[in-house]
Amino acid sequence: MDPLPQSQKTVLEILGMEGAMTHKDIVSRSHYSPRTVRYALKKLKEKKLLIEKMNMQDMRQIIYQYRMVPLQKTGMADC
Repeated sequence: MDPLPQSQKTVLEILGMEGAMTHKDIVSRSHYSPRTVRYALKKLKEKKLLIEKMNMQDMRQIIYQYRMVPLQKTGMADC
């Protein structure tokens, strides 16, 4: 996997430390522009590092959550 750009790393760190949140919340905590955060979220979603959920209190908002990726098995027997 390619290394992540700084904006994507920051978004993942925020979601990992503070839990699920909306785009607006991520923008306020990261101090990046809304466009930068939107692009980072798009790319992280393409890499399957995020989960998108609907906000049940406000269905217009999407809540983003960091997906903990399990380690892939290499197929080699443990010695």
